[in-house]
Amino acid sequence: MASLHPPDRVTAKKLDTEDPIAPARGEFYIPTRAEITQNQDISRPRAASLYLCGNSLGLQPKLTRQLLDEELNVWARNGVYGHFRHPHGRPWVTIDETVTSAMADIVGAKKDEVAVMGTLTTNLHLLMAAFYKPTKERYKIIIEHKAFPSDHYAVESQIQMHNLSVSEALVTIKSPANSRILPTDHILSLIKEHASSTALLLLPGVQYYTGQAFEIQKITAYAKSLGLTVGWDLAHAAGNLELRLHDWNVDFAAWCSYKYLNAGPGGIAGLFVHEDQSKRPRLTGWWAHEVKSRFLMDNEMRIQAGAAGFQLSNPSVLDTIALLGSLTVFSKYTMTALRAKSVALTGYLEILLLSRFPDGPFSIITPSDPEQRGAQMSLLFEDDMMEEVNQVLQDNGVTCDERKPDVIRVAPTPLYNSFEDVWDFVEELRKAVDVVLARRKVLGLGTFS
Repeated sequence: MASLHPPDRVTAKKLDTEDPIAPARGEFYIPTRAEITQNQDISRPRAASLYLCGNSLGLQPKLTRQLLDEELNVWARNGVYGHFRHPHGRPWVTIDETVTSAMADIVGAKKDEVAVMGTLTTNLHLLMAAFYKPTKERYKIIIEHKAFPSDHYAVESQIQMHNLSVSEALVTIKSPANSRILPTDHILSLIKEHASSTALLLLPGVQYYTGQAFEIQKITAYAKSLGLTVGWDLAHAAGNLELRLHDWNVDFAAWCSYKYLNAGPGGIAGLFVHEDQSKRPRLTGWWAHEVKSRFLMDNEMRIQAGAAGFQLSNPSVLDTIALLGSLTVFSKYTMTALRAKSVALTGYLEILLLSRFPDGPFSIITPSDPEQRGAQMSLLFEDDMMEEVNQVLQDNGVTCDERKPDVIRVAPTPLYNSFEDVWDFVEELRKAVDVVLARRKVLGLGTFS
């Protein structure tokens, strides 16, 4: 690729012409400025909007509509026979097999170590039911202090289900003073401090607020050397980072599919169970039963090998097919290539932000080291400006993601975002900041120094 300098539109266009991933953009629906703002009076209403929100909800692959229409037609014309007799070779009774291999490739696992099922928090509960086995000596769970609320609630409830005290059994890793980042050494020191009384470590692959990517391999190895079970929430890492869950000897992991995996709102989720852990007791249901004898209905459980044995019920066909639409696009590229473009996109974004905004009104709280971040940059705004700035961006067809009280998360996604998108975003951000500052000046409100 071309050098990221000088930071100008010509450079952005040149980077796009040299980008081997660029054709993927054409496989997604990019909302127009009028569609995303619901305002036909906006300037250039038919122009593509700037969508930098793949860390919250990925855009729709064009193939998804075709695949869903096919399944709806099978349902309409074949009814129940679609379970076993499918005109497109996707019998519903084994629909999960259409996506398992591709999903395993994305998270760096063997096919038998991955199951596509349920939702993220449901899967975390199922996994913790199998892996969190507190004893008198080891009963604590270590999470980050600013864990995503759903993870925090899930962990608290698991502790309570074992009649343990949350205040005694829950350990949270807080950032060092004057920092929003959790350095690896800091994480390891807290693990060491509580190792003798800890049963489980559960951390995110990427921190949702700051965009920090954790050193999964190093943290996993250290925690397991001290006898801890190690699980990861990969909601912001699957389809974003290069993962090697099998090689890194992770015990278990779970993720959603509606962010970087583009499977649609509330899309079907996934889980990983290392082959060394796949025979442990777990909660089961019909779909955990081996396929060949599942319909004998003899009530004698014969659990499927691997992660599939953690399934409960037959997966939603439409949700699974929506995921297939996205994974078909992913399969045309490698995670190595996608990650390389992601690093370049985020690096270009950082260069532009630092050059255009040398004096504020925000700071970048995402680590500058590309190895410590994914496809996200979090901008921490001063003087309660965040919501005003974000509203101006939205009104002008720019979609990012806000996290109250003061952060805008910007996520250039390699499958469908371009370097020119990044350039245009920074220009729109400059205009939005100018609008807000001018408005505040008229109203006599304080501005950043």
